[in-house]
Amino acid sequence: MVLLAAAAALPQAQTPQKKAPPKPAPKTQVQDKWPIGSLKLEGNVNYTAEQLWAVAGLKIGDVAGRTEFDAARQRLIATGAFESVGYGYEPDDTKKAYTATFRVLEFTPVFPIRLEELGTPDADMLQVLRDHDPLFSAAKVPASKPLMDRYAGWLTEFLAAKTGADGKAPTVMGEVSQFAPGELAVVFRPAGLRPVVARVFFEGNKVVSEKVLQEAIWPVGVGTPWTEGNFRVLLDASVRPVYEARGRLRVAFPKLRAEPVADVKGLKVTVTVEEGEVYSLGKVTVDGNPPLNPDELLSAGDFKKGDIANFDRIGEGMERIRTALTRAGYLNAKATNSRNIDDAKKTVDVTVTVDAGPQYKMGTLEVKGLDLTAESEIRKIWMVKEGGPFDPDYPNFFLKRVKDDGMFDNLGGTKADVKRNEKNHTVDVTLTFNGMDPAQQIRKGRGGRGFGDGQFGAATGRERPDRRTN
Repeated sequence: MVLLAAAAALPQAQTPQKKAPPKPAPKTQVQDKWPIGSLKLEGNVNYTAEQLWAVAGLKIGDVAGRTEFDAARQRLIATGAFESVGYGYEPDDTKKAYTATFRVLEFTPVFPIRLEELGTPDADMLQVLRDHDPLFSAAKVPASKPLMDRYAGWLTEFLAAKTGADGKAPTVMGEVSQFAPGELAVVFRPAGLRPVVARVFFEGNKVVSEKVLQEAIWPVGVGTPWTEGNFRVLLDASVRPVYEARGRLRVAFPKLRAEPVADVKGLKVTVTVEEGEVYSLGKVTVDGNPPLNPDELLSAGDFKKGDIANFDRIGEGMERIRTALTRAGYLNAKATNSRNIDDAKKTVDVTVTVDAGPQYKMGTLEVKGLDLTAESEIRKIWMVKEGGPFDPDYPNFFLKRVKDDGMFDNLGGTKADVKRNEKNHTVDVTLTFNGMDPAQQIRKGRGGRGFGDGQFGAATGRERPDRRTN
């Protein structure tokens, strides 16, 4: 009893309470969006950075992260102009903004656009495409099926709205098609197969015979799908030069008539020709700051004022001018012409514009297949010295002279190899003499005289670009 009373008098032991687990420290918020501090673009060729950023919907100062960059990428891909679009971004030096870089791979090739037989002015339909696509360019349309289908859909919708519920609007299709010899375009036209040209006839021609005109148009015109616009392009490319070679610069084809042919599958096309009058050649000038004397270039061209304005011969004269420039080292030289027609006098003045490009100089000369003595003789008579203007005709001319002059007994085959250095505009030449036994090489004295009289002298054609020593 005493013990029980004593125990009752003791303070009751408290059951220890479990401590609540400590509250986790608040997570630090990781900021995944920052202002865009700079935007870089790589790989664009046909489109400007301003165009692409407008489509992507990004600009400096926007707050962006992965979500915004992914959306911008998708907007670029949706245009149909790119095979792929990638991007990367990282903090800039301030650690408070992003530097973002987008890399695009454009669809290639690109072609000009042509609209055929859609019954609406081209300007109206091109404006539709501009309104829908901020990247649209009539001169450079990617040959991408998604893009062509999208354009075709917009044009179909436009024509349907314009025609109204009661009208019949064509369904438009897009395809890559030839519109002139050697030239392609992205063509939008009514869907469905088009009849092809089976035969071509001419009427109104008197100066040029039917046979000659047939020979001109047949290779490019027969078998091609028929559209009047496309066929007119073919006439300009193939038949017009036939008349311009005869001075008939105002030849015209006022009427084309296409009709089915009973005995073949296709169309018979009849071309009405107005041959026009003969024009004579007036003044010919050289433009473009040519590196050679313009008078000498005109002399090389051999243009005859007062002759019939034969543009085949004018083209041949332009080629002689280009050849004179290449022999003076301007290996990439080009020459084009423009016309100024005087209908009252029936004359045409021609301006030849020269784009000479860089001048190439002679680099190193390597001789293979000869002993040291014979090689020394070759080097003595080689006239195009290192650092001088390089004439591309000279190496083969030189080897021909070596062979024709009988410089060596037992001379086998020879070969000239040239290697152009586009960085410093030099040309290295290797002359190879095959089939000779060096021990039996016999030099026939030339007295050190070089193969370079006239054109192939030190000036390499500057004095007389039209003169050639053979």
